[in-house]
Parts: sequence; C-alpha cells; structure tokens
Amino acid sequence: MPRDTEQTVDRERNPLAVPGGEQPSSGAALAPERWLIQRLYELIGSPPLQVSLWDGYSVGPHDRDMGITIRDRGALYKLLRQPNLGFGDLYSSGRIEVQGDLKEVMVVLVEHLYRGSDRVPRWLDWMWRDQAREGADLNDARGNIHHHYDLGNEFYSLWLDRAAMQYTCAYFESPDNTLEQAQLAKLEHVCRKLQLEPGQQVIEAGCGWGGLARYMAKHHGVKVRAFNISREQIAYAREKAREEGIADRVEYIEDDYRNISGSCDRFVSVGMLEHVGPANYKALAGVIDRCLHPEGLGLIHTIGRNHPRPINGWIEKRIFPGAYVPSIRELMELFEHQPFSVLDVENLRLHYAQTLEHWLERFREHRDEVARDYDENFVRAWELYLAGSVATFLSGGLQLFQVVFAPPSSNQVPRNRKHMYEQPAAPTEWADG
Repeated sequence: MPRDTEQTVDRERNPLAVPGGEQPSSGAALAPERWLIQRLYELIGSPPLQVSLWDGYSVGPHDRDMGITIRDRGALYKLLRQPNLGFGDLYSSGRIEVQGDLKEVMVVLVEHLYRGSDRVPRWLDWMWRDQAREGADLNDARGNIHHHYDLGNEFYSLWLDRAAMQYTCAYFESPDNTLEQAQLAKLEHVCRKLQLEPGQQVIEAGCGWGGLARYMAKHHGVKVRAFNISREQIAYAREKAREEGIADRVEYIEDDYRNISGSCDRFVSVGMLEHVGPANYKALAGVIDRCLHPEGLGLIHTIGRNHPRPINGWIEKRIFPGAYVPSIRELMELFEHQPFSVLDVENLRLHYAQTLEHWLERFREHRDEVARDYDENFVRAWELYLAGSVATFLSGGLQLFQVVFAPPSSNQVPRNRKHMYEQPAAPTEWADG
C-alpha cells in the first residue's frame, strides 16, 4: 500500500477506518489490517482468547487453547462493517473458524462484549447497531413462522425433549433433572401459576407442537383452544391429541393470535411474544381483554432483556426473522394497554441457559443427520445459534420472564405462592414413550 494512502487514516477520529482501494483476497495481512484487528480486539474488551488472521498474525494470549481465526481478507472487512451479521455468516460458511469448544469461546466473547460496550465510540456503535423491528403484520408473521418452525418436525425432534416437544425454557427444580423432567416441570409450573381447575376454559396463543395444551387437558381437566400459524406444528399437535385420546378436550386452530375469539377462564402464551413486537402489544392486550373473564388469570412467558435494544442482527435475519425481545419495561406496557393487574414476575434466566446446553448437546449428537438433510452451512449456523444463546443467557444479556396477571377488578387472585411449591413439579422419573 502507498505510504501516502496509509497516512490518510485518521486513527484518533476513526479508530476502524479502512484504507480505500480494492485489496487482494489472499496473501500476507497488510500493516493496516494488522492494526485493525488489534484495535477491534481492544474494542471488544481484550478477551482471553487469541484472534488470528489468515497469514498467522494474531493478537491476544498465545497460551490459551481457545481462539478465532479469520481465514481471508474479505472476511475481515465484512466483520468490520457488520460485526453481528458478519460473524454469523462468516462462521456458518467456514470463513471464520473457532479453536476450542464453540460454546466456551462464545461465553468468553459475549461476556466481554457486554462488559465493554462503553468502549465503542458512539459513531461506531451507531454504525454497528442492529436495526429494531416493531412487529410483523399478519402476512409477515406467517412468513416468519414458516421460515423457522416449518423446517420440519423431524429436525426439531432430534434435539428437543421427547416428553412434550417444548421449544421454550424448561424448569430445572434440581440441576440434575433430565431435559424431559424439566420440560414437564415447566408445564406443571405454568399450570400451578394459572391455578387451573377441572372444567375451566383455556385459550393458548402460540401453542408450538401443542404440549402445554395436552398437558393441561390431561393433568388438570380443562378444555383448551390453542392457536398457531405454523401448519407443520398444528398437524403434529392434532395427531398427538388423537393418539392420546383427548381430541375432544383440545382444539388446535391454525390462525393468528389477532383473530382469537370466544371467552376463557385462563389465557396463556408461552414463547410467542418474541414474535409479536411492541407495535402489536396493544392488539394482543385487546384480544386478552376481550376473551378473559373478569375473574380470570393470565400468564405470559417470554424471553426478555434488561435494557431495550434490537435482537442480534444475524439471529433476526437468518434464524428468527421478525423477532423482538422486550425489556421488562417494554413488557409491562403490554399490560398497561388494558388495565390488567400484574400479580407475579419470575425470571428463569439460568434455567434457559441450562435448557440450551441440553439442546446443544443433543444437536451435536445428531450433527451428521442434520448435515445430510440440510447442509454444512445450516449445521454450523444452528450450532452457533444455540451456543451463542447459552452464552447470552449466562452473561445476563437475555432474561426469561414469566408474568402472571389478572383483570383489574378480580379478587380471585392468589394471596401467596404456597400452591406453587407444596409438591415437586418435576416427575420423579420419565419413561420414553
């Protein structure tokens, strides 16, 4: 590179300035590129792992068995332009490699990113910031759900629990619980919070593969109308209800939450709010207000965060299109759109980290099967998604909120939490099938 071009970089005002001109795609890293990777390493908090370029130049400790290698010049510049989207795409395609266990590397990386956000200059934070989406309309919502949930029931059955196919946070009453025990405990935990009684009518918004609805009907004697816009999941849920002989007590409806009608004693939504978006909270609150009896109870279970910010750009674009994870303040706005009374808020963050660790381990056990059905890029993307999610929950970047609420005039509300813990929620054992 000509010396006069290199000297035009104002490193004080522009700490990640990239020299102009097209660069060759291989060969030794140039002096500006080595400076750029050093500066990037400092901006992310100098984590205890080695970051290497394609020619072997590296920054960070040389005595650790964890590291990241950027395999070509184009990958470096893509990473600098859009770190979140770039890292995910580059790792998925193999242009970024990780040395050591991916989950452990992501834990180190994410912890330093969250602790060091104030090190990034404002202009650079603005350039790198993921773009928020306020919420999807009905057509977009169908496309988003199809993108993620209609990958195939067989794909999810490889690594989700065999008890109820739950793609949401489990409840580990004991750290030694199996994933199956913990997911059944989550279902029971939700039912106890709702104080279900035989004969009650329940509406569930966003039912996944229908495990909660079937559990409520079988174990608590209620009737459930469950709504979902994933055709694959609805077909699976209906078949399971027929197999279990409870099709007369559980109705699975392929429709959007905005079209829910009828009345209910209990309203529940587990893992759907992430797909709703703040722009649609008023509509959801209106649905609940219209359907829930004045003496009823409701529960919302959702991933959350401590401060408002968009979801990771790569996850939003490649894994969960249209997703938005609310802060606790944003979540409370849902209940303020109608005069609901918030009765109880529980945070199960570490339970979700443990859930994800189980999913990741099972996903890895079936890695070859997934690669045969999809491709290596898909496998690497999903492994990164699961490993990165473990790291984000462990770091406190994500939370898991369960909120119990009631109409404002209801006095049929729990006075304490004794009903939650008088008996263990998790079954002592679980038999496959």
